[in-house]
Amino acid sequence: MATPPALFGKSHTSPDELYGPLFTEVQSRRIFKDSKSFADAVPRIDPAGIMEAYMHQKEHSDFNLKAFVTGYFEMPHIVTTETDTREDIPPIIERIDWLWSRLSRPVKAQHQGGSLLMLPEPYVVPGGRFREIYYWDSYFTMLGLRESGRVDLIESMLQNFVYLIDHFGHIPTGNRTYYLSRSQPPFFSLMVGLYAEIKGREAAVRYLPQLQREYDYWMEGSDRLDESTIAHRRVVRLPDGTLLNRYWDDRALPRPEAYCEDVELAKEAQQNHGHEPESVYRCLRAAAESGWDFSSRWMVDGKTFATIHTTNILPVDLNCLIQHLESTLAETYRLNAQPELGHYYEAKARERCQAINAWFWNSRQQFYMDYDFRQQKTTGIFSLAGIFPLYFKLANLRQARFVDAYVRLNFLRSGGVVTTLNDSGQQWDAPNGWAPLQWITYQGLRNYQFNCSASRLRANWLHLVEKQYSTTGKMLEKYNILNTNLLARDGEYDLQEGFGWTNGVYLIMKNQKAC
Repeated sequence: MATPPALFGKSHTSPDELYGPLFTEVQSRRIFKDSKSFADAVPRIDPAGIMEAYMHQKEHSDFNLKAFVTGYFEMPHIVTTETDTREDIPPIIERIDWLWSRLSRPVKAQHQGGSLLMLPEPYVVPGGRFREIYYWDSYFTMLGLRESGRVDLIESMLQNFVYLIDHFGHIPTGNRTYYLSRSQPPFFSLMVGLYAEIKGREAAVRYLPQLQREYDYWMEGSDRLDESTIAHRRVVRLPDGTLLNRYWDDRALPRPEAYCEDVELAKEAQQNHGHEPESVYRCLRAAAESGWDFSSRWMVDGKTFATIHTTNILPVDLNCLIQHLESTLAETYRLNAQPELGHYYEAKARERCQAINAWFWNSRQQFYMDYDFRQQKTTGIFSLAGIFPLYFKLANLRQARFVDAYVRLNFLRSGGVVTTLNDSGQQWDAPNGWAPLQWITYQGLRNYQFNCSASRLRANWLHLVEKQYSTTGKMLEKYNILNTNLLARDGEYDLQEGFGWTNGVYLIMKNQKAC
């Protein structure tokens, strides 16, 4: 595998560390509407030279900070995909085929320098402000690439994730230096499984070293946990000795890509709830690692953002994903003629399945929920994370029937399934719905032959995507599930177009036979 060129300046250094006071001043004064703009900017000269010029020029009375930044940095562009007029809007399938090329980043097209981590193979970006590869997005993008016959891109994206695991010990959120301290929902084993479905089971053995390193990353520190030390990084030990996982970030600072928003929330949390800023920053980063940034799932009271406590929560979806990773390791070690390790991980997967049903199933609510290990109880928040045990076939039929009934009566609306039942003002809550969770829910219901619910979900979601496309000419990041005449609610950034995982999920659901 080719090694990409090194970054311009200090390799693998986050821009907030690299530019220090300049970064803080630019973000604090909101020189750019989106904090991510400066985090993604590419320096025109060596960063040391920029800082020397900044320290000298900022003392001048006529110093203009925005002019300085735009002079010394190349600012990033939004990845747009819109057509010029309504008459230019092609059929949606034709448009998605075109979008794969529009959203692809060949190696030679990658910008050197700045926060971008160069990758050795082409990849697909989500679109809009998201100009880099993203970890869990990519699995749902790959589902669509398979439908489009683009196995070449699936393989090249897998190779990029192999590169990231080999060089950094894990797959970061995306290929940016400021994402290196955190990952995202671990879908690598599902990507390997998807590739093996195309190329044959033996193809998975090729990725065995990286599957193992992925697991080691999430379980790092588990051997040091006991009655006195119950949590370390992403691993938590419950009172009965069960090991489960949480989201985490190794840095307790404002996120460079959302600097102003994080600083403001930390101030509010300290003033109104007595929370230390470092704790707030880590919980924000942990929620960002979850991909659900942000949701009432992570709030103590289910509605107030400043009560975020992500690191106290064991997420049901995360633990289902790691159970799948353990199962994949078991099968792949057996394929590689290593039966002892196969049996070892098979036992791990079986133990985690039992733990998921013991700790995440709320017998009173008859639904899977996240578990607050500090309070030693489930959070009480209904969300589509509770569908993951059905997606991975970890629920028994009785549990699955209760989940189906709750989804059908409460989550399933005119545009598909809503993410949570709470309207907290955050983008991973009502009224919004997201493509990956439409697929997880649809397939989870079909796994237990709840075909009526699955068919309604599919029809409603496809109709909404097609309706918005015919109106806007765009494939959108998220959708308003409750009122299909309105756009989705914004989060800490504007509604984005493109959009990798929407394209992927639309294609695979469109090509499913009606139940």
